[in-house]
Amino acid sequence: MAETRTIARPYAEAVFKLAKNQNDLARWADTLQLAAAVAADENVRSLIGNPKISSRKLGELFLSVCGNRLNEEGRNFILLLAENGRLEILPEVNELYEQLKTRHEGVLDAKVISAFAMSDAQLKDLVTDLEAKFKRKIEAKVSVDADLIGGVIVEIGDEVLDASVRGKLEAMAVALKS
Repeated sequence: MAETRTIARPYAEAVFKLAKNQNDLARWADTLQLAAAVAADENVRSLIGNPKISSRKLGELFLSVCGNRLNEEGRNFILLLAENGRLEILPEVNELYEQLKTRHEGVLDAKVISAFAMSDAQLKDLVTDLEAKFKRKIEAKVSVDADLIGGVIVEIGDEVLDASVRGKLEAMAVALKS
């Protein structure tokens, strides 16, 4: 996965730079989201891994699945990736592009993992606290993991805030062993 992200990063950065220069971040986000969804499809993935299909043919097949929803630049980007044998990295390109876009827009993505389902009020309070801490707008995506026992884990970029009971118990176990 890390290797794939390393390969995807220059593509994402190049598309982001182009989109920013064109003042067209949203359209490129849509383009990459569509392309990532197509690349993630099992049928398409089997074609991407098929050595009997030329890169040109693969690019054309990929574009036919996308239909007329891509503009000329989007189509050229897909053909470039196909030519370089990189269509499989489109989900990572999309993810990295979204990170660049949200950072540019002053928004941070937060992954909130909670031991229990959170009410709207609880989530709003948590987001308000996170926005105060990071001094940026926060968009939170919440998932539930009962193994946390209680509390939450918040992941924002490379930073992890572990306020879970499981995390505290693990820290206590480490402290007792030393």
